[in-house]
Amino acid sequence: MAEVESFEAIVIGLGSMGAAAANELAGRGFRVLGLETYQPGHDQGSAHGGTRIIRQSYFEDPAYVPLLFSAYSGFRQLEEESGRKLMELCGGIYIGHPESKTFAGSKAAAEQWGLDHQVLTAAQIRSRFPTFEPHEDALGLYEDNAGYVRPEQTVIANAEVAAQKGAVLKFGEPVTWWGAAAGGGVEVRTPVGHYGADRLIISPGAWAPQLLPELRLPLSIERMVFHWFTPDFSAVPQPAWDEREHPVYVEQTYDNLQIYGFPMTDGSAGGFKLGFFRLGTPTTAQTVNREVAEEENQRMLDRARQLFPHLGYPVVTAKTCLYSVTPDEHFVIGSHPEHEQVAIACGFSGHGFKFVPVVGEILADLVEHGKTKHPVELFNPMRFS
Repeated sequence: MAEVESFEAIVIGLGSMGAAAANELAGRGFRVLGLETYQPGHDQGSAHGGTRIIRQSYFEDPAYVPLLFSAYSGFRQLEEESGRKLMELCGGIYIGHPESKTFAGSKAAAEQWGLDHQVLTAAQIRSRFPTFEPHEDALGLYEDNAGYVRPEQTVIANAEVAAQKGAVLKFGEPVTWWGAAAGGGVEVRTPVGHYGADRLIISPGAWAPQLLPELRLPLSIERMVFHWFTPDFSAVPQPAWDEREHPVYVEQTYDNLQIYGFPMTDGSAGGFKLGFFRLGTPTTAQTVNREVAEEENQRMLDRARQLFPHLGYPVVTAKTCLYSVTPDEHFVIGSHPEHEQVAIACGFSGHGFKFVPVVGEILADLVEHGKTKHPVELFNPMRFS
């Protein structure tokens, strides 16, 4: 039998949240082991594609806003520690009819937390941002303190800094089993190793059904697609499309499907990136179809042109990613209900990446103290029982 290699804490999954947790624990002086199936910054999960929106006027629920204050600070700290540029604040606008969740929810969050913002009419949106052609009834909530973060670079930065702080990170080493150890603690097995620790964090992304089957979490693993199209620069000149002049955005007006997207950036693959916010196809991490069909590109372009009539065809490129969606679209973060020495984080439902630094801190808190100062009531793993 292989000898058990011992640590104070083990992190299963070194993607978005797991790499942040390993970094935070290592910074607190823990002897940490991180285990990951793929390499840092891979494209098999939910943390790729060059950009993710970061915003504070949070229409999903104002309860997220204090976490965002901490997340912004955490991204800046990670930039300083890693020397990588991770966050760009180019502004953000959230457009919809006056009663829409996208607009009204953003406005409610901004007002509750005293966030700087402006309410723009459709005519004001067109005048300020000439790429947009919103519905005449639409309103936009604009905030300067929004933009995007770089997902691959963030994951790599957390892994690099964690290793510099002493964490032992093993990539290309998938976990085949984990369980409670006799007398307390945990054991974890991979094809090449047997490890033990006092505490365990499981941040499995779309692999949650395989690594946490006993919880029977009602997660829907969904295939999502994002697309890059070429703007017609003869109609609207190129500077209006790039991050110096164009905000990130979310839009849903009346019964059209909610979309989100970004300005053209230095990593935008020569196109204007956007996608449906909620139009996933059920799948699994093992069986997801990575090919994007022509009809998917056309459906996206047809919808996108309702807001951006000067987008061109054919598609520059399109990629798939995986969402892990809960029924209420809130996260799952907390202690494992059957093993208090295990903390779990999953179900980020397509809007979690902007919280990476603070989720890492929350998971480290759960390992070190069994509780956290951050507001996490929304995310109780037992709320589905």
